[in-house]
Amino acid sequence: MSTETLDPTKLDRYECRACGYIYEPTKGDSRRNIPAGVPFKELPINWRCPVCGAKQSAFINIGPAGTASGFKENLGYGLGVNQLTPTQKSILIFGGLALGFIFFISLYALH
Repeated sequence: MSTETLDPTKLDRYECRACGYIYEPTKGDSRRNIPAGVPFKELPINWRCPVCGAKQSAFINIGPAGTASGFKENLGYGLGVNQLTPTQKSILIFGGLALGFIFFISLYALH
């Protein structure tokens, strides 16, 4: 399967609870010769985490890439913030902190 035909929003990613490694089906696992496009459920039984060696049972489904994190029934709450992806939330948080820092520093310009 070629990477051009892979849709990252259709393939679920799995995260190792032991070390935080994320298996992304769109990338595969080059260390264990797993090609891109192999879903987690279709990995060989003897496949282990390439970082810490944990078994497949130590992985949890974190959903497809680019989707909002959290439970689907909770996405309607929180003034729309719950529908943001983790990257968008990070930009919002750190952007707000940077803006606050700039406003704080601008107080030194007052005479």
